Amino acid sequence: MNDSQKRKKSPRVPSIALDDAIERVMRVYEKERLHAAPIEVIAQDLGYKSANNGAALGVIASLRYYGLLERPQEGKLSVAKEVETYKFSPSENMRNDLLIKWLKTPAIFLELLEKYEKSLPSDAALKYDLIQLGFIPTGADSVIQVFKKSIEYAKFFEQPTLAENANEINKFEKSEIKNTEEVNEEPLPKSGYSVPKVDNYNDLSNDRIPVRLSGGRRAWLEIPTPLYSADKLRLKAQIDLLLTDDEVEN
Repeated sequence: MNDSQKRKKSPRVPSIALDDAIERVMRVYEKERLHAAPIEVIAQDLGYKSANNGAALGVIASLRYYGLLERPQEGKLSVAKEVETYKFSPSENMRNDLLIKWLKTPAIFLELLEKYEKSLPSDAALKYDLIQLGFIPTGADSVIQVFKKSIEYAKFFEQPTLAENANEINKFEKSEIKNTEEVNEEPLPKSGYSVPKVDNYNDLSNDRIPVRLSGGRRAWLEIPTPLYSADKLRLKAQIDLLLTDDEVEN
């Protein structure tokens, strides 16, 4: 049998949607918490008699592709710490950030989301993309269904983009500047940004990191815990807006 006659194997991708994957990994969490357990036990936690069947292995693989299950050692799996964070977090924003992270963890999903960051094209166009990425036509159809359902669950296209976050920050700053000018006649710095003075800082829930500036000055970065990837993007957008053309004193 030559290469052209061999069965073509599609790239690795989840076979179940993100909402289904989260529901299933929660079953494992209820039994094992974050402890590592043999794959056979994980399969039983998921409702299978054993791991020696395609259905069980397919679901376990999907949970790993999303980053919901980890392999701390050979032959064993454990629920990712972030699953516990998601389950108990009182913050809707934190839960949304985790959903987006898990959605982007499968390499194929990330590639498509980076290509279509505003909205998805037709199913025919997605199928063409997937075939170019190595999927067989019937496999591509299944991936599209799982991919679109996962996007809908994570509300990916409803999330603000980095540019939108920057615009919101800019609007907020302008509002703060206007309010400051009404009570303070001192000239503002060229950047147009005013930092309110904070006395008696007692918030122990965040870390305050000192940053030395020129002229003996000092700034403070207040960092919440935990800090997610989406938080870093928002912080970067904030800092970019504060940049000026002023020369730094030596």
